[in-house]
Amino acid sequence: MNEANDFVGARRAVPLLNELYQEVILDHNKRPRNFLRLPNANATAHGRNPLCGDDYFLDLVLGAGGRIEKVGFEGSGCAISKASCSMMTTLVEGKTVAEAEELKEHFIHLLTDKKLPTKSLEAVGRLKIFEGVRQFPVRVKCATLIWRALEEALKDQNQRKTEISTEEETL
Repeated sequence: MNEANDFVGARRAVPLLNELYQEVILDHNKRPRNFLRLPNANATAHGRNPLCGDDYFLDLVLGAGGRIEKVGFEGSGCAISKASCSMMTTLVEGKTVAEAEELKEHFIHLLTDKKLPTKSLEAVGRLKIFEGVRQFPVRVKCATLIWRALEEALKDQNQRKTEISTEEETL
């Protein structure tokens, strides 16, 4: 009898967890954090997803010690892309460039690898809410767009592209 109740309880927990994830994504979409351009940014990138119209500018203030002191973004797009932007800005601010790049790699693995390394799953922390996006390849581009922009913004200034686009990206 106890096992049956445990099974039913576990089945109820999954939809509740999915609802919580959806609420977090919707909250970041409606009230994005760090939604602003930074006039004193010393690293910027522009990301565009022509399939669904996502279009964002990412601004970073990089400190002399290789730390991301301030992050801002502005633009428009679907709920998944805007929530990803918002959450990314809150998670990389205060991190070193190396730490931000490592988090970006783990997040990309979360959404693109068929068999996700345990290390990546642990490293993404609350970004795990995007794991379900992996089932929808078109949406993967939405969720990863700002992370690709981050990758571009963190490059040496002479190597940066003026714009990144998911058009060239294959999954």
